[in-house]
Amino acid sequence: MTVVAVLADPPRPGLALPRLADTSPLSAAEAASLSAAMLKDTLRAVEASGGDLLVNYRPDDLLPDRHVDPDESASESLRALAEAALEDPDSARFEVQVGSTFSARAGNTITHLLDREGVQSAAAVRGDAPLLKRSTIDSAAMNLRTNEVVLGPSTDGRVYFAGFTAPVDFEAAFATPELETLVDGANDAGHDTEFLAMQPTVRTGADLATLVSTIRARWQAGRVVPEHTARFVVDNGLTAVDDGDGSPTVVRD
Repeated sequence: MTVVAVLADPPRPGLALPRLADTSPLSAAEAASLSAAMLKDTLRAVEASGGDLLVNYRPDDLLPDRHVDPDESASESLRALAEAALEDPDSARFEVQVGSTFSARAGNTITHLLDREGVQSAAAVRGDAPLLKRSTIDSAAMNLRTNEVVLGPSTDGRVYFAGFTAPVDFEAAFATPELETLVDGANDAGHDTEFLAMQPTVRTGADLATLVSTIRARWQAGRVVPEHTARFVVDNGLTAVDDGDGSPTVVRD
């Protein structure tokens, strides 16, 4: 069974998706609300899969001072979010992250799970890929039976899923472009790598246009959409339109 570590920050304005607020019609507060919605959908997908959910969060002392809430700790914020998203919140495990960079924090978590806890496979995901489905997580777990590394490619060279049955050198494993960097690390360690289908991640205005268009297209086709993220799109009247140069951009109805 794969332990899926969702590396999450509390969805606070300015901390969550800062580039999105600078490159889309969303305010910092709205970007934080979208971050919370996507994280809920991610947690629910992991819970519904055959994997074990680990919410791996930065504690307050690893957050920038301006994003520390004196009235609600990072742990309290994320536990409340999980309570609202999960059918069985008690089944989720919460642990603090250790490390000064994302690569270090993800690497420490994966290495601890594989080497110290002896799990068969472990994966790191962020909460910014709301189209991640139970079936995708289960497919990744199957691929991890015959490959040491399984990666989910995303836009701009990112990954939305990084699964391992054996560690790699994680010092800068998630450096841009993440996908190539992780494959280089797998090759250096002598590991085989398999890939999942591409899915969008959401960090910029261009990413948001892809997400909004995809959600609305899936709706029109009668397909499943991520509940919380789709509700955010509808409630905020978000639509993708031609920006005049042949590229999609997000506007409000």
